[in-house]
Amino acid sequence: GGIKAPVIMSGRARRYNKALSGTCGRIRMVCGMYGKRSIRIGKAMKTAAVLTAALLLCGAAVMSDRLSAKAAGEMEDSRKIAITFDDGPHPYYTEQLLDGLKERGVKATFFVTGMHAEQYPELICRMSDEGHLIGNHTYSHTQLSSSNSETFKEELIQTNEVIEELTGQEVQYVRPPYGTWDKKFEKELNMFPVLWTVDPLDWCSDNVARIVQNVMSKADENDIILMHDEYKSTVTAALQIIDELMEQGYEFVTVDELLFD
Repeated sequence: GGIKAPVIMSGRARRYNKALSGTCGRIRMVCGMYGKRSIRIGKAMKTAAVLTAALLLCGAAVMSDRLSAKAAGEMEDSRKIAITFDDGPHPYYTEQLLDGLKERGVKATFFVTGMHAEQYPELICRMSDEGHLIGNHTYSHTQLSSSNSETFKEELIQTNEVIEELTGQEVQYVRPPYGTWDKKFEKELNMFPVLWTVDPLDWCSDNVARIVQNVMSKADENDIILMHDEYKSTVTAALQIIDELMEQGYEFVTVDELLFD
């Protein structure tokens, strides 16, 4: 019941107390009472028990913070990559592909032709509903040339109208067939061309293993993979590619996230 003597902490104890001021703030007073000169409790065994419990709590809190920081760091460090599909939708293979993407929680980008979008509107709606990005691949897979600029532009406009009517979303991205493009359309139509960095030539091979190898040997962070969802071999290969890249720590995103994030 008398007046207690002031607690005098050694330099080591003060440094320890300061280090715990964030994560272990609630038990800093217990942790700070370290060393013979700082202990003013009657029974040594009681002191040891209190201090041990405090240190265990502190250690658990520090470990929790470290695990949280590690998880956050892994999220920040995840390598992003995009997989894209041209020429669809196909009435059978695109549906299979969408099933596989949904099962894996993966978002892709589909550059569809207006003609196929009109023929299989339910697949366009499903792409949109499941969070995939839909882009323009002209109405009839027309390649831009010096003599068909106006026709090419009309096909882009027509395809935009088809997609927007089905999804209610403005179409901003275009993959020009064969990569042929004129920058004037970017201003005239407010559209951005999206090309590719990895082309496994899946359209000219039904060898799944070769298609997979063509991608896996080249794929890197921020790459855009070009494939075509009109072929059974492409769908099989694409899902294998996704599985292998996800195992390597890649995160699949739509192309807009790569281009503008």
